[in-house]
Amino acid sequence: MAKRSVQRRAKKILGEEPVALVWCEIPGAIPKPPKDVHRASGKGRLSPGHHWLFYVGVVLFFFVFIPMFLLDQLSKKIDRGLEPGNSREPMPRRRAGTSATASDRRAPEIFDGDWYLTAGRLLLGWYGRSPNPKRLVSLTRDRICVAASPGRRLSPTKAADFQLTAEFSAHEAHIEAEAGQPRGFATFRLRFTDGSWLELGRLADPEDADHFLDTAARRGSGHAL
Repeated sequence: MAKRSVQRRAKKILGEEPVALVWCEIPGAIPKPPKDVHRASGKGRLSPGHHWLFYVGVVLFFFVFIPMFLLDQLSKKIDRGLEPGNSREPMPRRRAGTSATASDRRAPEIFDGDWYLTAGRLLLGWYGRSPNPKRLVSLTRDRICVAASPGRRLSPTKAADFQLTAEFSAHEAHIEAEAGQPRGFATFRLRFTDGSWLELGRLADPEDADHFLDTAARRGSGHAL
């Protein structure tokens, strides 16, 4: 379950107790918009930012751990090569078509593709409102609210300083979700009345995710919450 500090903060910024909430992300990279559209929107960032410790970890990984791993593998190969009677067998050639190429693997569609509709405009300012990839989506009785921490965080889901970045009434948007989706692979769509939609996934905390999806699915079917 979400930490108590997160629940208290959500109640404070919403002005009421949320019916359901879940931390989530856009399940892929934001596609590059047309230059004129991007320019007209203020040329905001289209990718998330990271805390400086993240970049320290990347540097250590590439310049410390990878060289150590390669040296270890090289040492093992040399030792095997020095063993008597050790003959190297040719590696079998991979048959063409046995695995999907990069071009065959399609990137997930994260929105309907129209930059002039609500979902497209929301994406254009997504990381400008917060550089963190994580968003807290909360359902109230008659609203869908999106919040995020304004600063770069190592653990944005634990931050208690998140603020509302978007808010939609029940007449402007609704959640399309299926209950019982496999944990770790569940997604849902934020669909707007103009026909546009935004896909969200990478749901944090299985209990919150299950409750959120079940609540959204029942709301979509017209059942009382």
